[in-house]
Amino acid sequence: MTTTHLTDKKFSDFSLNESLLKGLNEAGFEFCTPIQAETLPHALAGKDVAGQAQTGTGKTMAFLLAAYQRLLNQQPDPERKKNQPRVLILAPTRELAIQIEKDASIIGGHTGLKLGLVYGGTGYDSQRKLLESGVDILVGTPGRLIDYFKQGLYKLDKLDVLIMDEADRMFDMGFIKDIRYLLHRMTAPADRLSLLFSATLSHRVEELAYEHMNEPIEVTIESETVTADKITQIVYHPGNEEKLPLLVGLLKKHEPTRTLIFVNMKWVAEKIYNSLRANGFKAGIISGDVPQLKRERLLQDFKDDKIGILVATDVAARGLHIPAVSHVFNYDLPQDAEDYVHRIGRTARAGESGDAISFACEDTAYYLMDIEEYIGKPIPAGKIEPEMLATLKASAAQASGRSTGKDRNGKKRDARPEKRKADRNQRRADAVKPGERSRAPSGPRKEQNGNDSSKQVRPTEVVQVETPLSPSAKDVPTVRRGRDGPPAIG
Repeated sequence: MTTTHLTDKKFSDFSLNESLLKGLNEAGFEFCTPIQAETLPHALAGKDVAGQAQTGTGKTMAFLLAAYQRLLNQQPDPERKKNQPRVLILAPTRELAIQIEKDASIIGGHTGLKLGLVYGGTGYDSQRKLLESGVDILVGTPGRLIDYFKQGLYKLDKLDVLIMDEADRMFDMGFIKDIRYLLHRMTAPADRLSLLFSATLSHRVEELAYEHMNEPIEVTIESETVTADKITQIVYHPGNEEKLPLLVGLLKKHEPTRTLIFVNMKWVAEKIYNSLRANGFKAGIISGDVPQLKRERLLQDFKDDKIGILVATDVAARGLHIPAVSHVFNYDLPQDAEDYVHRIGRTARAGESGDAISFACEDTAYYLMDIEEYIGKPIPAGKIEPEMLATLKASAAQASGRSTGKDRNGKKRDARPEKRKADRNQRRADAVKPGERSRAPSGPRKEQNGNDSSKQVRPTEVVQVETPLSPSAKDVPTVRRGRDGPPAIG
């Protein structure tokens, strides 16, 4: 790992508790990143901080050290009960919450403080029991936290530290009402340490800080570019039918060690996954449809190099620290320019270098202008040579020419529209008893002897309706009223 992203400031230069220094040494952390060096002096002094820095620059370590130090230096309220955590860490996504808890367990392993992690999708009863047993530091996502809070499993009126990570993402995901619900039920801003971190300190994030923090100090680590300096970016302009061959061709050409491929829709992720597997690549897929336990296992397999490629929707674009990601592919350009920055920020982390390759196809090319305006520079365009387009082997589903009726998680897919229609008509036909009139759609009816019956026409009564807008007889609309149902004007 390179160290050019670090400052000359050492963690040992701060008056950190010995248990924290021991955890940092065991994890191999000695020098601070810029956001850590600028944030820790204020946070360790008990001042609220609103910090902004690029993704992958060490914001998590900064707020964890401040929270641990506060708890170790300050005795808990003598009236505090076991269901009253001292630290609450809010994260917008499950993956980010899991990563924060993992980092906290690494540096705080010698502190004796108990960690708790709650998030949706799995472990409802086990997480409930964890809260009932009591935790010092609670990490979680807003939905599951509010669920347990409303059940009275924990309270926030003895809170010493509040941390909000990726605050801008919480706004984007619609969590801000949930966040405010919790903020109004915890200790007053003057009685706690509040730390807010975000990749961007937008106006709405600053408003949240002003309302629920105690005169926070803003710490902004500026960069000459919005994206990391060591990311090599390139964009290709393939036709829709060229995207998969180009993707496979580039993977064979670059031979990346660890690759993330981002798409906008889940069905596209399935298509890429099946094609990669058919063409000899070890790949995994994570999206909203993948169960949480399986998602965690896939991420761990990716980190352990059991699979070299991970196809993902934007569920993986924020907050994940996956070391040594050499390549990020934007198979679909994201609609939001900020999402582009967060996607490619999965590579070139902690001073490393990486490649970001994007496809501006027929469907997403019009997003490119906004992305280049946001990052402040044009993305170099690559030329697609014929030899770059790989000849693909068909996946099992393509080779069979039909769907198996189940997705890769074993869940039954909906029947095709024509099959549903045929089944519906068959049920109607089966429901008709001999001698009874069918309720099937209209058309000449066949008798049981095979002869067509004459079409019966319902008598129609023609009346006139006088309305204020049509006082004269010639303007009165004609109404045809059948024996059944309401009249129809016209």
